[in-house]
Amino acid sequence: MLDLDTLAEFSRGNCISICTFLVPANLLVTILTISLVALRRPSHQVWQSAGIASFFASVMILHVYTWFQIGVVMAPTYILLWLAITCLLANLAAILFQRRHSNSPSLSNNV
Repeated sequence: MLDLDTLAEFSRGNCISICTFLVPANLLVTILTISLVALRRPSHQVWQSAGIASFFASVMILHVYTWFQIGVVMAPTYILLWLAITCLLANLAAILFQRRHSNSPSLSNNV
């Protein structure tokens, strides 16, 4: 069975390694999602990229909450939480933007 205390201890014990991976991963995949929308790529590519980015952001939020659980309230915890929430919102906005503008005709068709 999954032991959440052991998982939380692992998260806190390997914080530098986890953050070293999650921060760039969040930023890169979120930028990829926004780029795919800007390039008008198919929606399944946008959804796949947004799903991966949302997974990374959710893992970061859970990682930050393991620190809140033991009472560590410092600037880095709030900065990481802000980054993860911003990435989640940016991916949601990209999906909504793509859905809204995928039905509208492109400018090149009107000329």
